[in-house]
Amino acid sequence: MREADRSVGKVRAHVKVSGRVQGVFFRAYARDKARQLGVTGWVRNLYDGRVEGLFEGTEEAVSGLISWCRKGPAGAYVTDVEVEWGEYSGKFDRFFITYSAGSTVYGEENELF
Repeated sequence: MREADRSVGKVRAHVKVSGRVQGVFFRAYARDKARQLGVTGWVRNLYDGRVEGLFEGTEEAVSGLISWCRKGPAGAYVTDVEVEWGEYSGKFDRFFITYSAGSTVYGEENELF
């Protein structure tokens, strides 16, 4: 982690959201909320019905996006949100939707983490 990142409290959260979270525009609304909050990273559907995301930004912004994930958009029914906190990498310059292909994203799993 870069020294400047520590001083402003930047964090990383790996999130998995369970419930009725696919087919309700969860990823699109999460992307819009992330961009509004200034969070970078990605979000994708998993084959088991969950939505997964990797969020980076200030602790306040990332926590705000996680709070939003606990409810989701209209039509979603969230039953659980798993959060694994990690070290901020600064790897992403925007927030985007990505698409699963097997257990990796187009064979580029390391590119997402």
